[in-house]
Amino acid sequence: MRIKYVVLALISFAFGHTKAQQTSVVDSNYIFSGYTEKMELFNKMPVLKGAVVFLGNSLTDAGRWNDIIPNQPVLNRGISGDISFGVLARLDEVLRHQPKKIFLMIGVNDLKRGVPTAVIAKNYQRIAARIHQQSPKTKLYLNSIMPINPNKLIESFKAVTNADIATLNVALRAMAGENKWIHFVDLHEVVADKDGNLRAEITPDGIHLEVAAYVELVDYLKKVKAL
Repeated sequence: MRIKYVVLALISFAFGHTKAQQTSVVDSNYIFSGYTEKMELFNKMPVLKGAVVFLGNSLTDAGRWNDIIPNQPVLNRGISGDISFGVLARLDEVLRHQPKKIFLMIGVNDLKRGVPTAVIAKNYQRIAARIHQQSPKTKLYLNSIMPINPNKLIESFKAVTNADIATLNVALRAMAGENKWIHFVDLHEVVADKDGNLRAEITPDGIHLEVAAYVELVDYLKKVKAL
């Protein structure tokens, strides 16, 4: 039976830089069968010290990172359907590897269920703080949340908008600007069309990527010297 966790979140719409706050009900449930099954698998895997970890939801899970980056110790820690609360809850498993680098991209499923961008940004801050505390040598790369293509977007993701994605990416860029060990990677440079939408030819449903598109992503990460 799916367990629902509903929390009262105190939200600062200026991402912590204002005293104006408002109380909102946020669905922070991250427990579902796919999550628990993946975590059981991850926890049984051996420690890979100094790994390069790709962390996130289905957009990360679908990447064939080990095939595209065969010369580095890569771990795929994407869980399809995961949200920022779920990533925060499973950091111990990721950080036991004392990763060299973590590439984080999470948030579209939060937006899908109506979680405010301020709450997602706050979870990014909490995730970053935990990483720096438990694995201080790890470099954190915040991959920008990729835009959607509204003309191809499937019904289940209709609540996700490029306006909200842009707002969240502004907050992520600001986080990186305030912390030398955090780096913001603007993936829009490689996945967006001239109108700022996800390129139609690389997405089957307006939000996910064709497998071959991950080669372009990795090439871009190398270009900007993140990999």
